[in-house]
Amino acid sequence: MLKFQQIILRKFLMLFFSLFLIVGGIVYYWTYEFYIETTKDSLTQDIKLLSLTIHDDTDLDKLAHEVKEKLHLRITLIDDNGNILAESHKDKSTMDNHKYRDEIMQARKSGIGYKIRHSKTMDKDLLYVVKKFTINHKIIYIRLAKEIHGIQNQIFSLGLKIFAAIIIFFIAVLMASYKINREIEYETNKIVEFLKSLTKKKKSTYIASDYSEEFNYITKLLTKVAQIIVKKEKQKSKYTQRLQEANRQKDDIISAISHEFKNPIAVVNGYSQTLLDDEAINPNIRKKFLQKIHKNGVKLSELIDTLRLSIKLDSEQQKLNKKEINLYELLNDCVENIKINYHNRETIISGEKSVTIEVDETLFSIVISNLIENAYKYSEDEVYINIDKESFEVVDSGIGISKKDLENITQKFYRAKTNKWNNSLGLGLFLVNNIVNLHGFKLEVKSQENEGSTFRIKF
Repeated sequence: MLKFQQIILRKFLMLFFSLFLIVGGIVYYWTYEFYIETTKDSLTQDIKLLSLTIHDDTDLDKLAHEVKEKLHLRITLIDDNGNILAESHKDKSTMDNHKYRDEIMQARKSGIGYKIRHSKTMDKDLLYVVKKFTINHKIIYIRLAKEIHGIQNQIFSLGLKIFAAIIIFFIAVLMASYKINREIEYETNKIVEFLKSLTKKKKSTYIASDYSEEFNYITKLLTKVAQIIVKKEKQKSKYTQRLQEANRQKDDIISAISHEFKNPIAVVNGYSQTLLDDEAINPNIRKKFLQKIHKNGVKLSELIDTLRLSIKLDSEQQKLNKKEINLYELLNDCVENIKINYHNRETIISGEKSVTIEVDETLFSIVISNLIENAYKYSEDEVYINIDKESFEVVDSGIGISKKDLENITQKFYRAKTNKWNNSLGLGLFLVNNIVNLHGFKLEVKSQENEGSTFRIKF
């Protein structure tokens, strides 16, 4: 979008060039006609003077030569039958009869004739003027011709002078317009900066302009608006601060519940729905399903006990209920639970099956579940979990994470731009990182966009 002064300048230039073309065209044709008429009159006067020098004993060929040398004009003397009596620029014996030339026929009727045409003799465009005279009872046509190019040069010279005058005028108007534009630009920029300040904490409350009546009126209105805004924001500020403080802790807890309780609830719902749908299910399978439901119910109970987990992790007040567990079994249980929602996904666990670690099982299950579920969400191929004595890692070949996102993914409520899952609240990796740190472990993330990610936890 163009600035105000740019719009004015563009309109001015368009108007100037339009007027220049129109005036230039009019001036050109007017000047052309003026010079043609002037040249006609001049040639006519020359013909009259030449007619006074012609007598019975006048050497017409010599006269034609003198006119050529002194006046730099072409002269042709023609009798009433069209025969050439004398010619300044060509051998008269080789010339055609001129009785029916347009300018001769005009002169025969009205005494004088005019014609602009191309001369084959001189290979130029000429203006011909012919006047009929009776000398010693003989009719003679005296024809003078002048090159049109010379006339056009005179027109061009005049056009340059007119153009120069217009350019000088244009420059003067442009300078005046530029000065006005700069003044308007200064006033508008002042208003823009004032409006920008209204979006900041430290607001300006006064603006004035004496440039014009309109600007003065606008700045007065803006001053009133700014003062009203500042007054209302002061009233809202205290209330907003109290409200934000009251809601912050509640929002954190609700976000953690909606994000982290999803998997256990899904397991309970899935197995219970199967039992309800199939009353004749095998007793052994029924028992297994009930055990799964019970186990996840216990997990939910344990999660409820850590309802303030995110708050405690932030304030470093969370305590751990550690016990020694088999890492392979814990990983396998988490995979089985998550598969309720990801039936067609394959997870390959490899490495040492006897590795045991001392962790809070409930909290560490959150870590494992988040890492595996993220791998499912952002990849389509198999997910690999590799175990050794010093660490385990979750590897996927998905969309990867950009360098910018890698710096922030463990921040609370941070969501990567490539995240296509609307149910992500940006708490998963925040909890993972804090729980890992709470255990004294370390989270390492390596990722390449469009190649995949590796999340490694070092004991």
